[in-house]
Amino acid sequence: MPDRKRGDRGGRGGARGGRREPSEFSEATLSVDRVTRVVKGGRRMRFRAIVVVGNKKGKVGMGTGKANEVIIAVKKAATAARRAMIKVPLKNGTLPHSVELKFKAARIRLMPALPGTGLIAGGALRVILEQVGVKDVLSKRYGSRNKLANAQATLMALGKLKGTFVEEAPKAVAADGAPEMEAERSSKQMTEITKSEAEARNRAAKQGNIEE
Repeated sequence: MPDRKRGDRGGRGGARGGRREPSEFSEATLSVDRVTRVVKGGRRMRFRAIVVVGNKKGKVGMGTGKANEVIIAVKKAATAARRAMIKVPLKNGTLPHSVELKFKAARIRLMPALPGTGLIAGGALRVILEQVGVKDVLSKRYGSRNKLANAQATLMALGKLKGTFVEEAPKAVAADGAPEMEAERSSKQMTEITKSEAEARNRAAKQGNIEE
């Protein structure tokens, strides 16, 4: 049998050796904090990561993860963010309407803006709006400076947005269920007549009823 080179696994390694297709979602680490948990044996030190995932086309999600290592915490947070994604309606690169929301001590206000305004936002609010794909927006943050509270309030505010959809006007339908033609509808439109013509038509109608 011919000798195989080291690393040559035949057809089995073809799928593993291929490159992965780039994902449409991008990740942004909002913060990595060191948290402490008091247990019976003392204090337990771990890392908490907050990650925002979005495709910059209206989908965004946020998740948190805790672990003894930063990398593992970030992976956990990214997985949680992909499972909790929401759809945000966009209109010409901005929001369809204004929205204001209060969550815990954080209060967020978002307003649509004209093209060219840019992202007037900062902190966690700016990171989330960038992942959503918003290009022009006005925002205001009140109260808490906690990144997690502000991020949660922002996602709740985005979830309250409602898209604007224009429904088509219903077509005119005849008695037999077929749509009427333009000529038929125009023939049924009212026409202006003089007072003398109206009196003459009324007399003719009365005479016709008497003859019958």
